[in-house]
Amino acid sequence: MVEPLASTQTDRDLASIAEARALARRAKQAWRELAEFSQEKIDAIVDAMAAAATPQAEAFARLAVEETGYGVVVDKIQKNLFASQKVYEFIKPMKTVGVVARHEETRVIEIAEPFGVVAAIVPSTNPTSTAIYKILISIKARCSIVLSPHPSAVTCITRVAEVMNEAALRAGAPQGAINWMTTVTLEGTQELMKHRDVAVILATGGMGLVRAAYSAGKPAYGVGPGNAPAYIERTANVKKAVRDVVTGKTFDNGVLCSSENSVVIDEAIAEDAKREFVAQGAYFMNKAEMDAVARVLVTPQRLPNPALVGKAATIIADKCGITVPAETRVLIAPLDGVGRDYPLSIEKLCPVLSFYVVKDWREGCERCKQILEYGGMGHTMSIHSQNDQIILEFGLKKPAFRIIVNSPTTFGSIGLTTGLDPAMTLGCGGYGRNITSDNISPRHLLNIKRVAYEIHPVANRFEQAASPSRAGAGAELARPFRANLPSAPARPPAPGGISADVLARRVDDFLGSRGYRAGDSGAKGAAPQDPQPSKDQTPLDFVCEDDVRRAIKAGQKLVVSERAIVTPAARDLGEQHRVFMVAPWRG
Repeated sequence: MVEPLASTQTDRDLASIAEARALARRAKQAWRELAEFSQEKIDAIVDAMAAAATPQAEAFARLAVEETGYGVVVDKIQKNLFASQKVYEFIKPMKTVGVVARHEETRVIEIAEPFGVVAAIVPSTNPTSTAIYKILISIKARCSIVLSPHPSAVTCITRVAEVMNEAALRAGAPQGAINWMTTVTLEGTQELMKHRDVAVILATGGMGLVRAAYSAGKPAYGVGPGNAPAYIERTANVKKAVRDVVTGKTFDNGVLCSSENSVVIDEAIAEDAKREFVAQGAYFMNKAEMDAVARVLVTPQRLPNPALVGKAATIIADKCGITVPAETRVLIAPLDGVGRDYPLSIEKLCPVLSFYVVKDWREGCERCKQILEYGGMGHTMSIHSQNDQIILEFGLKKPAFRIIVNSPTTFGSIGLTTGLDPAMTLGCGGYGRNITSDNISPRHLLNIKRVAYEIHPVANRFEQAASPSRAGAGAELARPFRANLPSAPARPPAPGGISADVLARRVDDFLGSRGYRAGDSGAKGAAPQDPQPSKDQTPLDFVCEDDVRRAIKAGQKLVVSERAIVTPAARDLGEQHRVFMVAPWRG
C-alpha cells in the first residue's frame, strides 16, 4: 500500500508544480496589460471587487468555518467586512499610477511602478479575509496575483477569488489578473514562490513557510508568530483592561497572530484583576489542569496542536480532560516563567492565556520582553495604563513594532480600533527578520521612480583650468553647495613603495585569511580541496543561521541537499566560513 500512496503524492506534487508554473506565466501576461491601466480604471476595478465581496461576508465566513474547523462565524464575518470595507476605504484615495508626488522645494517628482506578479500565500486561520485583503491591495498597485491557499482552506479561498475575479472582469480587468491554485502542495507553493515570473511574495503562515518565502531569492513580505503579551499597569482601568484582553483573546477563538497570548499584571492590582477575569468568564487552572492542557495543546516542536487551534475554551477543556463551568470563555494558566520549561508560554492560537504577576512596571517590562523573545519578536503587544511616561517607556524598550494602548491587541494591531494602517499582514521588522515593520498596503507593492532636477550646480575643474573667467562663474554657482564643507586636510606625500618581499608576505597573509594555504605539490597560495561528504551522511533540506553557527562552533561541515532551503543569513555566514558541502545526487 505504501507505493500507491507515494505515487499519488508524487502525482499531486507534479500537478501542483505544473499549475503554479502555468498560473505564474498567465499572471505575468496579464500584468503587462494591467500595468498600463489609468488610475481611474484601476480604481473602478477595486471598487467593483470590494462591492462584490461585502455582501458575501457571511457566506465566506460560514464556508471558512465549515472547511477549516477554526474560529467563529460571526467573528469571521467581521474580519471579512474589515477587509472589504475598512481596508478598501483606506486604499481608495491612494495614488498608485503615474506621478504620485511632486516635491517643489527639492524639485523631485515621484512616479509609481508596480512590482509585477504577486505570489500570495493564504493561511487557514484567516483564509477568506486575508484573500480579500491581498487581492484588493495587489490590484490597487497594478499587480496581478496568484493565490496559494492553505491545503485545508482551498474551497473557501477559491470561492473568494471567483467572486472577486468575476467582478474585476466585469469592470475591465484583463483575464489572468487574479489567479488561484486548486491543487496545493508544499512543492507547488515553493515552485510558485521561486518562479521567475513572480516579482514579490506576500506570505502569511507558519515559520517554515515564511522562511521558505525569504529564501526564494526575491522580495518577500513574511509574517512570523505573534505571542503578544498584554501588560496591565497599576493605574489602568482594571475593568476595561480585563474586558479588552478577554475580548481580544476570544475573538474568532484567538486565531489572529496578534491576539493576546499572555497577561502580565502589577501585583498591586492582581487580586482585583483576577476577580474581574472570573466575572468576564475566565477559568484559572491549577497545576494539574495546566499540565493536562499542556500535554494536549503543545506539540513536541513547541507549536499549538492544530486539532485545538481556533476551538472554544470549553471544547479545549473537554479534549484535555478537565472540567470547567459551561460559561467559560477563556482558560488562564498562572506561570512563573517563560520558555521550554513552561509549555503554555508559547503562541497558542486559541482561548488559553498565560498569566504573570510582577512587582512593578520595570519587572513587567522585562517579562513582556521575555515573552516576545520566545516567539513574537517584532510583532505586537499592548499596555493598559493611564501613565503616559510608562507607556512611552514601553514604546522605547520593547522589541515589538505595534504597542497598542488601552485596546485589544487583536483589533488595535490591524488598525480597526487604532490609527494604524488597516491591514491583515503585519510586518515584524528586523526583530522578526522581516523586511519591514509596517502594516502592509499597496505602497509595499510599488517601486518609486524619482525624477530629480539639479538644484546644486558644481564647478567643472577642467573649465576652470581652461578659462579663468568661466572658472570664476562656476565657483560662484558652486558656492551654496560648498559653503558649509570643511576645508580638506593637506594630502600627505606619496609613499616611496615597498620591497618585493614585504609585498609577497602581505599577499600570503591576505590569501591565508580567505582560507588558502600553500599546497605540498601545488603553487604557493593554491586552495586546498574541500572534504567530500560520506555516503552515509543524511543531507539537510533546511538550514537556518543557528544551524550554521553551531557547525562553526563545533568545527563541522553541513551536508545539504541540492534542493535545500537555506535562509539568506545562513547562506552568507556559511559561505564566509566554508561550512557547506552539497550531497551527491542519489538518483
